[in-house]
Amino acid sequence: MSHYRRKGLLVLDIDALLSQFAEIEEKVEKLIEICSSQQAANLELHHKIKQLEEELHVKNEAVKRQMEEKALIRSRIDKLLARLEETNPS
Repeated sequence: MSHYRRKGLLVLDIDALLSQFAEIEEKVEKLIEICSSQQAANLELHHKIKQLEEELHVKNEAVKRQMEEKALIRSRIDKLLARLEETNPS
């Protein structure tokens, strides 16, 4: 930025100032674009996390049901074996 003194006052080069403002505005615009892009990516990731959490919940429920069914089947088999042993003592 060029400047000079006239009658004891500091006079700034207007063209240099305008150029610097234009440069600053350009950088700010780029930062705004980057921020918007990051916000969109963040929102997308939050949606993906929610989707994965829902899928995990569904799978956990399925595993829980399988374990309950397995326990029920085991219990029924044990009861049947016990009845067989009662009717056919060794």
